[in-house]
Amino acid sequence: MHRATLLTALLVTAAALSGCKGSQAPDAQGSAGASESADALGPDAKPGVTAGAARLVLPVVPGRPGVAYFRVANNTPGKITLAGVHVQGVGKAEMHRTSGGHMAPVATVDIAGGASIAFVPGGLHVMAFDIDPSLKAGGQSELTLTFADGDKISIPAKVEAMGADAGGMAGMNH
Repeated sequence: MHRATLLTALLVTAAALSGCKGSQAPDAQGSAGASESADALGPDAKPGVTAGAARLVLPVVPGRPGVAYFRVANNTPGKITLAGVHVQGVGKAEMHRTSGGHMAPVATVDIAGGASIAFVPGGLHVMAFDIDPSLKAGGQSELTLTFADGDKISIPAKVEAMGADAGGMAGMNH
């Protein structure tokens, strides 16, 4: 089983067990940091919202875009809206959704109260453009999620090399 497939299965299982759902939206900024385990959410900076399991996957060819994945859980009763993602060491970050083999940008991502959402290969993800060459596989970065109300949460992200599954982007039409 490919690592991305295993990670996706773990995230789906963890979300089902926790009863949470989450989402995220694109932003022109990003940050990188340490990684979270696939079944644990990280820091809780925005009251009632947790995020974690972040990773930044570097492109095989330098100069091409990379991709970031993570999870967000809204443990509040009301809807929240992810309005942007900043990736440390990245010139520009955009939230995208893959559907039917096509990838398209999304401006915001709503997360219902009591729900969680995962940014995973083949679904919601963050495209990372103009990656600083100092970011290397095995290193750390940080993602900063910005919500529509201006609240933010920052989480560590593990920097990884793109695997045989092309980071979940194989076969995508851009």
